[in-house]
Amino acid sequence: MLILGVFLLAGFVKGVIGLGLPTVAMGLLTLAMAPAEAAALLVLPSLVTNLVQVRPWREAARLGWRLRGLLAGVVGGTLLGLWLWGGLGGRHAGAALGGMLALYAALGLSGWKPHLPPAAALPVGVATGAVTAATGVFVLPAVPWLQAQGLGRDGLVRALGLSFTVSTLALAGLVWPQLAALGWAGLLAVAPALLGQRLGEAVRGRLSESGFRRCFLLGLLALGLWLLGRG
Repeated sequence: MLILGVFLLAGFVKGVIGLGLPTVAMGLLTLAMAPAEAAALLVLPSLVTNLVQVRPWREAARLGWRLRGLLAGVVGGTLLGLWLWGGLGGRHAGAALGGMLALYAALGLSGWKPHLPPAAALPVGVATGAVTAATGVFVLPAVPWLQAQGLGRDGLVRALGLSFTVSTLALAGLVWPQLAALGWAGLLAVAPALLGQRLGEAVRGRLSESGFRRCFLLGLLALGLWLLGRG
């Protein structure tokens, strides 16, 4: 029941703002299990909801080519992070990530807009992969970079899905032993995650571009404060 409830909530958050499933899931599941086990549980629901999020896939393929530097950097950065950190679950990694998320969201709500050039795609991807390897959460600094590329609401959500798909596959390699042992539980989590995502998408469809941006930043702020509060 814990797994079902967590992924229903996490899927809803993802459906509304295009991200947040790993953050919410990791934040709640690690109250009851080790970080590596929680990361293994979120691999399948995260992968499936990301594939749903990038539809239509023809447009996703074109966008993926445009974002190829970022996506390649995520893979390389995850491998680098594995070598640097030695695995998931650094003691203060989650709190540090939460602080950065909350600061970025607060700046965005104040009217600040990031100016990150397309040429920064590869280093941004590497940094995102390294953060993923430490925390199991693949948000920074990919999200600010993607938001700065002028993709629009739907384009941003689709780009987030592509980035998170690659990050999820890289994360699967980090937690392969736990994934093999807990794969059945991950399968159980797919259905509530998809249901929550569908409900969240219905809410997002009612939002204007400005309303979506505000919800997006408020969601990031809430996720950041949640991680920061957990320490």
